[in-house]
Amino acid sequence: MSENLPGGPLTLADGLTLSRMGYGAMQLAGPGVFGPPRDREQALAVLREAVDLGVRHIDTSDFYGPVVVNELIREALHPYPEDLHLVTKVGARRGDDGSWIPALEPADLKAQVRENLRHLDLDVLDVVNLRVGTTESTRDAPLGEQFAALAELRQEGLIRHLGLSGVTLGQLTEAQAIAPVVTVQNLYNLANRQDDALVDRCAAENIAFAAFFPLGGFTPLQSDTLDGVAARVGASPQQVVLAWLLQRSPTTVLIPGTSSVAHLRENIAAADLKLPTDAIEELDAFAA
Repeated sequence: MSENLPGGPLTLADGLTLSRMGYGAMQLAGPGVFGPPRDREQALAVLREAVDLGVRHIDTSDFYGPVVVNELIREALHPYPEDLHLVTKVGARRGDDGSWIPALEPADLKAQVRENLRHLDLDVLDVVNLRVGTTESTRDAPLGEQFAALAELRQEGLIRHLGLSGVTLGQLTEAQAIAPVVTVQNLYNLANRQDDALVDRCAAENIAFAAFFPLGGFTPLQSDTLDGVAARVGASPQQVVLAWLLQRSPTTVLIPGTSSVAHLRENIAAADLKLPTDAIEELDAFAA
C-alpha cells in the first residue's frame, strides 16, 4: 500500500487500508440528495478523478438518490481497483417526496445490504455502517438487535467489516460487544465539538472517525477567525478546516463531498496542508 495516499494510509484491519482523505459521493445525486445528477458526465468524471488522485475510500449509500449514486459509482469505476474501499450505510429509506425515513427493522437492514450489493455489482461489501441517528443528531437508543442483524451478514460473508453512523459512546460500546467496529461517522467540526471524547476513543482503539459537515454551524466571529487563518496559511477556509480535522486525531478520516472536479482537487490538496501550532491553537479556541 502506497504511503502517498491523500492524507496518508490508515490500516484498520487486515485488507482494509483507507486513504485518510476520502470522498463522500452523496452530492452526486440531485438537489436534496434526490433524483439524478444535474450533470451526469461531470458526476462520473468526479468519481474517476478521485481515484486517479489516490483516493481509496469512497462513502456512499443506496439511499443517496435513492440508488442513483451507487449506480454512478458502478458505471464510473467497475471493475473496481483492488485497493479501493467502498463504505456504505444502511438504516434509512427515501419517501417519494425525498424525505428520509428511518428503516431499522433487522429484516429491512438485511434487504438494504443486498440492495447495495446489487446496485454496486459486488459480492461482498467492504464496510457497512449502521445509521442510527440523523445527520444532525445522535439517537441514544439500543441498537443491539439491528447491529446483530448486520453481524449475521458478516458471518455469512456478505460484509467484511462493520461501522456506525450517528451514535453515542454507549452505543459504540454496545455494538462492540456484538462484533468489531472499524468506523464511526458523526457530525463533528471546529464549531461542533460535542464528540471530542468519541474522537479520542476511536483514536485509542484504532477506529476510523469520519467527521461530516466540516463547515457547519459556524458563528460570524468564528468564520472571521477562520478566514484570517486561511489568509495567513495561503489556503481556503474549507482546506483549513479539513487540515485541522486531519491533525485533530490520527484516525480521523475525511469524506468531503462535491459534484465539481475543481472542488474535488481543492479538497484533496488540503491533505498536504500542515497547519502551524499557532493556527491550531487559534482554531482550537472555537471550542472554549
